[in-house]
Amino acid sequence: MLMRTDPFRELDRLTEQVFGNTLRPTAMPMEAWRADGEFVVEFDLPGVDPESIDVDVERNVLTVRAERQSHRPDGAEVVAAERAAGTFGRELILGDSLDTQNVSANYEDGVLVLRIPIAEQAKPRKIAVSSKKDSKEIAA
Repeated sequence: MLMRTDPFRELDRLTEQVFGNTLRPTAMPMEAWRADGEFVVEFDLPGVDPESIDVDVERNVLTVRAERQSHRPDGAEVVAAERAAGTFGRELILGDSLDTQNVSANYEDGVLVLRIPIAEQAKPRKIAVSSKKDSKEIAA
């Protein structure tokens, strides 16, 4: 029997497993937005034990790691395997305008929500404008 091989097929398959594609995104998809004086990031982590989630901030780099374990018994015949298992991680570079000392994290219903307040010095503020007309001269 003659079989055709495509050396790039395996590379494409591996790349999709690691980075995902439009039909099957990465193992830790996220969404981020800025509103109401804070920066919010949500990570989809269904089936992850909350004890395995690790969130760190060092300098301006936020790192999230989580582990999803397979509950498949050893020796089981795999019919379909679309749920990734193992350790996942993401790093986000945060701007200087965020208060990384006060990050809060909440994991509920398979979603990790991080809330990072915007630093006071980065918030918009009004600056009073004065003119010579407003100031009084003192005669000597």
